[in-house]
Amino acid sequence: MESDSAFVAPEGVYSVTEEHKPPVVPAHSNTTQTYPTRLSTVTVHFNSSKQAGSPGLAQLLGANLNKDSRRDREREREKDKDKDRLPDDRSLSSSDTPDDNLTSPDVTSPQATAQDLIVSQEPQHRLFAHPSVSGKKKSSSSKPKHNMRTTSSTFITRMQSVEGLNKVLASKQGDATFLFYNSGKTFLWCEVGTNAKDALTKISFSAFPTCHDVNTLTASAERLDVVIGFNTGDLVWFDPIASRYGRLNKQGSISSSPCTAVRWVPASSTLFLVSHADGTIIVYDKERDDGVFSVTAPTIQISPSNLKPTQNQSQPTGEWDPLTIMYVAVPPWHPEANVNGGAKADKGVAKNPVSHWRLSKRAVVDFVFSPDVKHVAAISEDGCLRVIDAFAEQLVDCYASYFGALTSVAWSPDGRLILTGGQDDLLTIFSPWEQRVVARCQGHSSFVSAVAFDAPKCDGRTYRFGSVGEDNKLILWDFSSGALHRPKLQHGHHPRVSMASSVSLAAAYRRGTGSTTQLITPRYHPAPSRNEVSAVQPVLVCYHSNSCPHLLIHFAL
Repeated sequence: MESDSAFVAPEGVYSVTEEHKPPVVPAHSNTTQTYPTRLSTVTVHFNSSKQAGSPGLAQLLGANLNKDSRRDREREREKDKDKDRLPDDRSLSSSDTPDDNLTSPDVTSPQATAQDLIVSQEPQHRLFAHPSVSGKKKSSSSKPKHNMRTTSSTFITRMQSVEGLNKVLASKQGDATFLFYNSGKTFLWCEVGTNAKDALTKISFSAFPTCHDVNTLTASAERLDVVIGFNTGDLVWFDPIASRYGRLNKQGSISSSPCTAVRWVPASSTLFLVSHADGTIIVYDKERDDGVFSVTAPTIQISPSNLKPTQNQSQPTGEWDPLTIMYVAVPPWHPEANVNGGAKADKGVAKNPVSHWRLSKRAVVDFVFSPDVKHVAAISEDGCLRVIDAFAEQLVDCYASYFGALTSVAWSPDGRLILTGGQDDLLTIFSPWEQRVVARCQGHSSFVSAVAFDAPKCDGRTYRFGSVGEDNKLILWDFSSGALHRPKLQHGHHPRVSMASSVSLAAAYRRGTGSTTQLITPRYHPAPSRNEVSAVQPVLVCYHSNSCPHLLIHFAL
């Protein structure tokens, strides 16, 4: 007979001996936070004529070419050492092992290499080239001062390289494309287009790498400058060819907020920008030491002329509005730190940070430079796209998304359009010249992960760009202002400015100079409704079968 503890089957009687009890799953489990994988690529040219390629012939002719070249390099290194030797002594951390053959980085400002820092011929600003602090010229061949293979730092737990890495690099000819990416607490360096199973170098850290970037200006067969940001706020300047590294913002001395993006300043060999999850962007110089720097809560000064007649004019300060003002904190060693009555910075003590920008009360997700290196487009979790004048360190415009946070941003090759993707499943095309939303692209059914322009397909009239999303879609788009689908209700008060205008971006909506600069239109621009903006439809849609929530897109030139 069947009961709660037994039942009859054709093959016999089954009895319950032990009741299965599933394990209790806690409602809020403390799982480890994961960070998306980021990719960085760089193409390096290796000379085809190498002396190491035919050592047998050199030995047969009795020419010690390798020894001669080594002597020449040692002589040049000694000359550089004499020129770059600093009078001050620096104490090194016990967790870092320096190399005696390399001198400490020169603590100077980027004035000596101004021709490498600015692409245009416009007057140079303090962000890119301010007066030298120590009056010395900076060595262009400076490298990180710590050896990663022999370091005892607990921040670097392990480093693995392929067997005979130096011989592998010495045997290369022509162009080679290298790939850098992070996975968990590991950072890897690989070569694209080879059948090698293992990475060239694999480094394990005690923290999570969250972002990285390669300096294409200094990339060569002898050196690669890579900056890696971590969830602890730490930064590592790494040269994979020499296996050397340097640390900045060590243990979060400047900012302990997680790094969200890092970009080298185009055409600069030393400066780079880092965005953090606390809504800030910090300018660093890779050859400076960390300084003691603290930022107070941002406030704005309210002058009596700015107050309404009904307001109480006794209040000297007001609440900071991140939609209209960018708060810039000047370090005490900045050349212009004494403008407001502060103490003048001593010579030879320039440190990091170079500058400190507070953009938002929410995390800055990503940022990109304009092609002319004059402006920065930054996106944040508050759903705003901010256009920043990098020379004046001022907020130019702030555009709101249709819904939710923005997740990706790209600047068109001609600098006339800014493309964003966000949590509203839309791609939005902004025209900073006209200060308006040009069009929205509808095709994704989930968050947009990355966007990019196809530079060869952009001629100023027609633009080709692509996007990937968490819906596993890769979509290609073609945009042309003449082929836009007009909305039902055309917004009429926006001025139509020709996209071929040669007027500078700042001059398009500013008048006056210096402290008398005034905005003709407000900085903050709310998102227009769907009926006010044209729609762009996809040209090609590709589906990926596997789940790839953090896809990246890159067009090969």
